[in-house]
Amino acid sequence: MDAKELIKFTRENKVEIIDLKFVDLPGLWQHFSIPASGFTEDLFEEGIGFDGSSIRGFQKIQESDMLLFPDPDAFFLDPFTAVPTLSVICNVRDPLTGKPYSRDPRFVAQKAEQYLKTTGIADISYWGPEIEFYIFDNVRFDQTYNQGFYHIDSEEGFWNAGDASRPNLGYKPRYKEGYFPVPPMDHMQDLRSEMVLTMEKIGIQVEVHHHEVGTAGQTEIDMHYGTLTRMADQVLMYKYATKNVARRHGKSVTMMPKPLFMDNGSGMHTHQSLWKKGKNLFYDPKHYGLISDMARQYIGGIIRHADALCALIAPTTNSYRRLVPGYEAPINLVYSQRNRSACVRIPMYSTSESARRLEFRTPDPSCNPYYAFSAMLMAGLDGIENNLEPPKPIDKDLYDLEPEERADVRSVVGTLDAALDALERDHEFLTAGGVFTQDVIDTWIAYKREREVDAIRLRPHPWEFALYYDI
Repeated sequence: MDAKELIKFTRENKVEIIDLKFVDLPGLWQHFSIPASGFTEDLFEEGIGFDGSSIRGFQKIQESDMLLFPDPDAFFLDPFTAVPTLSVICNVRDPLTGKPYSRDPRFVAQKAEQYLKTTGIADISYWGPEIEFYIFDNVRFDQTYNQGFYHIDSEEGFWNAGDASRPNLGYKPRYKEGYFPVPPMDHMQDLRSEMVLTMEKIGIQVEVHHHEVGTAGQTEIDMHYGTLTRMADQVLMYKYATKNVARRHGKSVTMMPKPLFMDNGSGMHTHQSLWKKGKNLFYDPKHYGLISDMARQYIGGIIRHADALCALIAPTTNSYRRLVPGYEAPINLVYSQRNRSACVRIPMYSTSESARRLEFRTPDPSCNPYYAFSAMLMAGLDGIENNLEPPKPIDKDLYDLEPEERADVRSVVGTLDAALDALERDHEFLTAGGVFTQDVIDTWIAYKREREVDAIRLRPHPWEFALYYDI
């Protein structure tokens, strides 16, 4: 759709407000709105200004002016506003040079797709993230000079099995036993269905929804695969839809990787494949897992650069509460068919050529999807271009290996700090073709260290009082 067609669409649907959305450095949508009367073809040519110094990870105050340009192919009628509203996803540009802004995550994703074509390896990549999240009924947290706490609650949480403060019907999924129970044990069926139908209304094709392993409403809703930038757009649309549907019902959605102690964390297992002229390049019926040499080398690139990738695909300090042994944590840097304890799995539900893909299980939904998908693609392409071989596949439970076998299996880094150090050392693969600029990498590392790593390091942890108060 072009600008003229989109403007016509707004009139036909009696849209009164245009909501302009764009993504900040960490990966959350920001927005402002204009009346539909201001949504003209000139806006698509000239852009509209905003203060870049007030956006996380963007400009300094002395260079704050930035421009948004609506993408006429990225829009939806907003189902959550009382006033008829069209949400349009935008790209960011520098007003002085007129060029796309290097730190705009969406621009990085667009460059990654273009770079793939220039390599001649493939002409398109497909992405299918499986996003997990929790649905809570009550959330409180605070940190001051003299106290720090969090408190989360869910009617479905197993810790409420003995609650006598209100009528208690006893249907609470046991810890680590929340996978696929039927109602009434599954409290969230209708809520998830409403989320799915809302997503489909705004243009997201959904394949399945279900309760996940964790108690207290852990959920998974899977989207049909799509191209890189479009799928990153849809991840943010997905978050917008799930959070707002939950809020309608007095509930709260979180994409934190590990909000609950001693229960499963939330991942974003990411299915990916490369295609050329309509042919799946990851398929070869003669090899292990029905994958091609190219797919194996792509895995080799993912594993070779896994520690650096973690800074972008598991980019919060909370990510590393999930990436620990157990809880199906994908920390083992090997690949395998069917085996969920490996970081890269070859799904074997189907033997068809079109279904052949790899599933990288380490990412989580706290990531900025534009950066995360682009980084995974660049690591995989580096593996193909340099014929990188991964370790031999292992089809055993990696947590039950004998010590001598276990010694040969490398694990991902265990902290965000270590992941950022790895990215600082190993990022040349990201800068190929100018996909990630040095400015983006440096800004990301500095932002994460100052705003997150150091912020956590400075604050006492509640459990430290249990361990040390009597010293």
